[in-house]
Amino acid sequence: MGLDDRRDREPDVYQPAEDSALLARAACDRVGENELVLEVGTGSGFVAGRIADETDARVIASDVNPWAVRQARRTDVETVRADLVAPFRDGTFDAVVFNPPYLPTDPENEWDDWMERALSGGEDGRAVIDPFLETVDRVLAPDGVVYLLVSSLTGVDDVVGRAGEEGFSAVAIADESFPFETLTVLELLR
Repeated sequence: MGLDDRRDREPDVYQPAEDSALLARAACDRVGENELVLEVGTGSGFVAGRIADETDARVIASDVNPWAVRQARRTDVETVRADLVAPFRDGTFDAVVFNPPYLPTDPENEWDDWMERALSGGEDGRAVIDPFLETVDRVLAPDGVVYLLVSSLTGVDDVVGRAGEEGFSAVAIADESFPFETLTVLELLR
């Protein structure tokens, strides 16, 4: 599915944008042959679909939003409804890919719907990133890696520091600047 493909879109699902394309490119460049990959928060299924189409990896996608699961399944992405990595077995995935909700949002201006959940990272932009970093290690295979998209609005150094607290080293492997933010893909290794 291309960035501009509007068929079969669900209105309450995050659709691919520049952040999705950047994460997909970075992951496709690094995912190895025959790896098992989990994309957390798949939204439309764009990133998972690109990884599946452009590598020899098996990709499983997850999202807490039932409409996202439905849309991703329509693009032939193997998708389950899940909150972060909760239902997955320990030590399963060679790579975990995540484009989290990262926009800092004033609690007074949140509207509590599926699109808000896809975009809002809470007051500091890390309301979903921090719990993800606390739990992702459990589902990684021994040499597993995480590809995490982060915005300068969220504080890349803060996310790197938090990842370090959870036992990960972080390297920026891709970035793209826009007038209002810089997006960075971090590779997290244990």
